[in-house]
Amino acid sequence: MGALELASTPTTIPGLMLFELPVHADSRGWFKENWHRRKMVDAGLPDFGPVQNNISFNAVRGTTRGIHAEPWDKFISLATGRIFGAWVDLRDGPTFGVLFTAELTPGKAVFVPRGVGNAFQTLEADTAYTYLVNDHWSPEAQKTYTFLNLADEDVAVPWPIPLARAIVSEQDRNHPRLAGVSPMQKRRTLVLGADGQLGTALRQAYDGDTAVDFAGRRDFDITSEDSYRSLDWRDYSTIVNAAAFTAVDAAETPEGRAAAWSINAAAVSRLTSTAVEHSLTLVHTSSDYVFDGTKESHAEGEAFTPLGVYGQSKAAADIAVATVPRHYIVRTSWVVGDGRNFVRTMAGLAAKGASPGVVDDQFGRLSFAVDLAAGIRHLIESQAPYGTYNISNSGPQQSWADVAREVYRLCGVDPGLVHPVSTADYDKPGMAPRPTHSVLELAKITAAGFAPPDASQRLAEYLNS
Repeated sequence: MGALELASTPTTIPGLMLFELPVHADSRGWFKENWHRRKMVDAGLPDFGPVQNNISFNAVRGTTRGIHAEPWDKFISLATGRIFGAWVDLRDGPTFGVLFTAELTPGKAVFVPRGVGNAFQTLEADTAYTYLVNDHWSPEAQKTYTFLNLADEDVAVPWPIPLARAIVSEQDRNHPRLAGVSPMQKRRTLVLGADGQLGTALRQAYDGDTAVDFAGRRDFDITSEDSYRSLDWRDYSTIVNAAAFTAVDAAETPEGRAAAWSINAAAVSRLTSTAVEHSLTLVHTSSDYVFDGTKESHAEGEAFTPLGVYGQSKAAADIAVATVPRHYIVRTSWVVGDGRNFVRTMAGLAAKGASPGVVDDQFGRLSFAVDLAAGIRHLIESQAPYGTYNISNSGPQQSWADVAREVYRLCGVDPGLVHPVSTADYDKPGMAPRPTHSVLELAKITAAGFAPPDASQRLAEYLNS
């Protein structure tokens, strides 16, 4: 069987896709591949993860069902017979109320996105209508359906058999007209860890977007089963996990080690199972600490070599997240945002005219939270290929001492007050090991259409603000 191709007839509804299904017939009957995941995805169908298969058998010509918009995606085809199909966009947006119709036989199939109303009328007796869905039916789920009257005058479906002579259930005859239909809202994005530096930047990036929910530790504790049970995951399409235990030195203590593994690894594993179970996209923030820093720069595919507990717990999380079919692992380094960070500390010391000793043999690039948030949003909205992406600011590598001197200069203080020290000289009891080189290669995120601004430009803007 060759690769599937979209039918030449375009649809008027975004996301609604019509397919040709090659049917191989001989004297015995016929055969077709009704569903082939790889071929469907190659042909442009979303990898929507079906979990239930339903069959509607209709014995009489003229049987008419719909118009129902369910809170899941559907892949519809026929085993026998012929239908007239009608689809109406009932999602909130500019195409609300748009109609598309087509005749389906066993040689055609249609992908119907969540929120698009679906209806059909049988044109032959003994028609078997089959459909895959990516969520399980339940009485609770049925309460979230959106219905439209089959005879709505504004949509004006051109039924081949007039509804007066068709077989229609009493319920389907009494659904509301378009003017009385509440559009189905798109699924929401849940941002976890919304009180941290990245979480704050994500709040700003999505300011005014009513389809994004923000949850700090008090709103959603990723280590608590009660938090997972408190949400109806059918309402969401995406989780952005910005929550983490980031006290690198504290992670080396017995209490900190337990917290790091609980929050950074075990809880993320729970998030991954939730994402898989409910066919969600999971966006997870990773760290340069998953590497030992012996290489001068790090590509996304480099093998993990973490030095300390923090890096080990983050590497474990990356391994878990990579099992989610729809995932983005966003690896970053040296984060600077609204909160406690190295740049703020140096600016405070500069204001006092202090002369700090700063490490000059650890190298990397700053990652400003505003750009990290913008990169995450770009990956989600552009539907970039799933996988791991490095995101930091661009520009030449710097040592921590280089950054400190630049902060002093921008603050109008003599950068010579910063005196360099080696990691060995700076090392203190209880300090976690650090990677020597934390520069992240940016070719992949740039190829995906997002070009991080230069770190020096962002540093000046950050201090001026």
